[in-house]
Amino acid sequence: MSIRILLADDHKIIREGLRALLDGESNMEVVAEAEDGRTAVQLTRKLSPDVVVMDISMPDLNGIEATRQILRDHPGAKVIALSMHSDRQFAARMLEAGASGYVVKDAAFEELATAIRTVVDGRVYLCSLVTGLVVEDYVRRLPETEPKVTSPLSPREREALQLLAEGKTTKEAARELHVSVKTVETHRRNIMEKLNLHSVAELTKYAIRAGLTSLDV
Repeated sequence: MSIRILLADDHKIIREGLRALLDGESNMEVVAEAEDGRTAVQLTRKLSPDVVVMDISMPDLNGIEATRQILRDHPGAKVIALSMHSDRQFAARMLEAGASGYVVKDAAFEELATAIRTVVDGRVYLCSLVTGLVVEDYVRRLPETEPKVTSPLSPREREALQLLAEGKTTKEAARELHVSVKTVETHRRNIMEKLNLHSVAELTKYAIRAGLTSLDV
């Protein structure tokens, strides 16, 4: 039986290239593509793929938050981060969100194929470029020294913060989140109070530091 894969990346050319390569593997099948994290969550709910190959920096809902939502609803799914980022912060936060693997986009395709087979077998796969950065620091020191992205904001507040930091109006954010404008305004007020911030510029800087957006998506 083929491994059913969902590709989530906001760059169409990357999705098309990966689909062609993965579909060429004897036991792999790409069942869907998503251009942002929110679509990835929705398609996972609909199709229940075995593996989600997830970019981290995507608009509307980043890969870290999308991974957290996917695994909350589908704990049996496997998520592999495929990212341009090879630094400790992004790798650690994807692992905290529940990802089973991490591969940088500079790696050869064979490494991604190996990662997919590894996580399907129930093991964790970290590419060679991030292994040295993550393993010792993540296990021994990171939980004590790095602020958790999950605190102090709620999941819904993190979603609202990303949208606002990316320049969405309150009305646009409300539409994306399927809530009222008043609810988004409440989220923004609560976020500012919790973080002791007083402007959209300060919110944007916090969102970047927290890995919610890179603003280059």
